[in-house]
Amino acid sequence: QLQLMESGGGLVQPGESLRLSCAASASTLDHYAIAWFRQAPGKKREGVSCISRSGRNRNYADSVKGRFIISRDNAKDTVYLRINSLQTEDTAVYYCAADWSASTAFCSVVNDRGRYADWGQGIQVTVSA
Repeated sequence: QLQLMESGGGLVQPGESLRLSCAASASTLDHYAIAWFRQAPGKKREGVSCISRSGRNRNYADSVKGRFIISRDNAKDTVYLRINSLQTEDTAVYYCAADWSASTAFCSVVNDRGRYADWGQGIQVTVSA
C-alpha cells in the first residue's frame, strides 16, 4: 500500500493562493497516476484534478479549470496542486489519491471502478474573509 500525506492547507482569504503537496512514502510514485479530490460540508467527494504517471496528461474538473494547476516531481515523490484565486466555495477537505492501474498517459478525475485505491488522510482548506 502506498502511503500518501497532504500538506500546505490552512486558512486563507478570498483571492489568495495555496500550494498543496502530496508526498508518497516510497520512491515508486512514477507507477501511479495521482488525483486530487475534495469534499465540502454536505457534499459528496469531488474529483478536481489528476495527472498521469509521466506528467504529460493533466485533467481538471470544469469547476476549477483555469485556477488549479497540478504538477508532479517524481524525483521528490511529490505531486502538487496550486490553487489560485481561492473562493469561499473552495472550502473543503482536500485529498490526494493514487491509481496503480492507469496506463502511462491516462488519468481520471472520476473514481470509476475504484481505480484510486490509496488515499491520503486529507487536509483542510478554509477560505474566509
